[in-house]
Amino acid sequence: MYTITRTPRYIKRLEKFLKKHNNLADRYKKTVTILAHDPAHPSLRLHKLKGVLQEFYSVSINMEYRIIIDFVIVEETIILIDIGSHDEVY
Repeated sequence: MYTITRTPRYIKRLEKFLKKHNNLADRYKKTVTILAHDPAHPSLRLHKLKGVLQEFYSVSINMEYRIIIDFVIVEETIILIDIGSHDEVY
């Protein structure tokens, strides 16, 4: 199982995101739980990003909203970096 870490910037973005999209709170929690147990789970649609974000990965909350993540494989830690719609995070 991976450890999930949230950056201070991410926590602020998450608070705004959940305030605006409170209907996605349960889906968000489920996504993070799955991520901690199995980052390769098909429902997450994990993929490596390109361009200026090439060092990061993305997982899907649903078809519209994403979480940008960074894997620190040595310590089995996943750092949550950003959250929002496709256009907001890319």
